[in-house]
Amino acid sequence: MKDTQRRVLSRGFFSEERLADHHFRSFDSFLERGMQEVVKEKARIETDIGDKEGEEPVWVELGNVRIVTPRVREADGSEELLYPQEARLRNITYSAPVFMEMAIIKGDPLEDEDRLVDQDEVKIGRMPIMVGSSKCNIRDFTDEELIRIGEDPADPGGYFIVNGSERVLMTSEDLAPNKILCEYDTKYGDRVEIAKTFSQRRGYRALVLCERTRDGLLEVSFPSVSGSVNFVTLVRALGLESDEEIVHRVSEDPEIVKFMLENLEAAEVQTTEEAIETLGQRVASGQGKNYQLKRANYVIDRYLLPHLHEEGIDEEVVRMNKAIYLCRMAEACFELALERRDPDDKDHYANKRLKVSGDLMRDLFRTALNKLARDVKYQLERAHMRNRRLQVTTVVRSDVLTERLEHPIATGNWVGGRSGVSQLVDRTDHMGVLSHLRRLRSPLSRSQPHFEARDLHATQWGRICPSETPEGPNCGLVKNFAQSMELSQHITDENELKRELAKLGVSGVQPIERPQETEAD
Repeated sequence: MKDTQRRVLSRGFFSEERLADHHFRSFDSFLERGMQEVVKEKARIETDIGDKEGEEPVWVELGNVRIVTPRVREADGSEELLYPQEARLRNITYSAPVFMEMAIIKGDPLEDEDRLVDQDEVKIGRMPIMVGSSKCNIRDFTDEELIRIGEDPADPGGYFIVNGSERVLMTSEDLAPNKILCEYDTKYGDRVEIAKTFSQRRGYRALVLCERTRDGLLEVSFPSVSGSVNFVTLVRALGLESDEEIVHRVSEDPEIVKFMLENLEAAEVQTTEEAIETLGQRVASGQGKNYQLKRANYVIDRYLLPHLHEEGIDEEVVRMNKAIYLCRMAEACFELALERRDPDDKDHYANKRLKVSGDLMRDLFRTALNKLARDVKYQLERAHMRNRRLQVTTVVRSDVLTERLEHPIATGNWVGGRSGVSQLVDRTDHMGVLSHLRRLRSPLSRSQPHFEARDLHATQWGRICPSETPEGPNCGLVKNFAQSMELSQHITDENELKRELAKLGVSGVQPIERPQETEAD
């Protein structure tokens, strides 16, 4: 290819502001869909009003959330449009007001006698806005207009301005959630086979391990249960009762069936009721039998493979799906023991996912909304105790959400105990800014060797720059995207995908059909 053609192609590629495009697309997706999805997850705020005899219960229903463009409130009370350069010079945050529909409802929801006490759209706080995103005030400005307000037309954007400082959110690399990964572990000097999955739902991440011990028996460990639970006991508690059904769900292969028969012979329980009782004794030892059964059911519904739990699906179906998933993990363990499959490579890029600005902001907004919900609950209960009129505008304190959103971006200390998530933009030169926006960090500890994680992997070709990485403890853990790399974004509706798979003849795919909302609703 001639040099002139190369020049035309490179100019055409990089003239479309692609270098920070992954930040814009991710953050815009969060503003358009992500915020509303987090509000839908929360749906309502329960209160303790109504616990006393003769009192009617009160709760708050959350509705649509709306965000405008950045504004600043002046000393005289007026609100003006805020531009990034002004935020830098005045040491303020480039943020926009967030509004949400809220309704205070009184009455018993089970008896359909609830009634509206107050309803309003109220300002719940301020959201820091990414420079150059869809809600940024300078998004569609021409070069001349940018120069007039003191902006650099060549500035790529993709960062936030908090208290006058420019902060960029670092793209975080992590193992793929909800995917079965197999590996060997040298526990107690012996090699054991392990299948694990990081089950993730609504910000909650639970590690579920299925391990084949030295005796050839399968054990499962998951959060809220100390130690490990026998595999057969757990799948029986989930509804797979007969020996034949358990073996059939794991595999039809004769050698794997032989392994499974060993597990069934050593089984402690034979029925679902016995299995739940045994589990109850583990999770609530020393408590009454009724409490043990209740706690056992709660644990397997909430903490075991939470990504398979969906609203609108019958509980028995969800438990059966969890049992089938565990059987798939057991099959993977046996295949590894028989050397029919290789251990999964954790450094392979197909086994990794990247958290960009929008994903990180979603985690932050979920935590901030929970904090706001607790504060609204407290304010409602206090107003009720003092016999004051319950009003949406008086129970919402907007600084609660604002503080929870701004402080992590300003300090870099993120939810989940992570640090260094947001960093000051490197303004040494223009290339330094572009490099910082395309930086990628690993969650692994800098103090540990992690030789394999630091090495170049063949699957990084074309995705990760092979030379741009720091020297010293961060070597290979802090990386940069390749110059022409584009990041794909998961925006597919899960139900739509399931419907398409069902049309193609894939069995066992059940889309959740929810009733369509009419205009009257």
